[in-house]
Amino acid sequence: MTNQNSKVDKDNKKTEENNQKDVINETKTDARIEELENQVKRTLADYRNLENRVQNERGEWILKANKQLLLNILPVLDTLMIVAKHSKDQSLGLSVQQFLDILKKEGVVEIETLGANFDPNLMEGIATAEGENGKVIEELRTGYMLYDKVLRPAQVKVGKGK
Repeated sequence: MTNQNSKVDKDNKKTEENNQKDVINETKTDARIEELENQVKRTLADYRNLENRVQNERGEWILKANKQLLLNILPVLDTLMIVAKHSKDQSLGLSVQQFLDILKKEGVVEIETLGANFDPNLMEGIATAEGENGKVIEELRTGYMLYDKVLRPAQVKVGKGK
């Protein structure tokens, strides 16, 4: 019977060792799975960040291209506006308004200056005249914003007091 007990003890010992090995292997496997899951999460986050960065850069390129085109077109609009001011031709005034409407759809809006306080971020002071100190008296050239950035500053005449 001692032989049999010793054999059972050996079998129990082997089973216990195998169980310990299984637990160790399972722990290693769980750790590896967690490591790989974290790696996948980081990779996915990096990819999303890359997509966002590429999309933002693409938008910036488009804005830069549009900005240059608009800066080339604005002098033509200035000329048309001057001619419309001094002409009684209603069709010219309508054309200027259509031009401004199209620009507005593209994110271009006029900078409001008349009667406003002089703002060097939005305006260029070209001249001063008698009038309320620091207030815009006359707009000499219209300024425009492209979305939230100055496309072209307005040129204005500013009051210097009486």
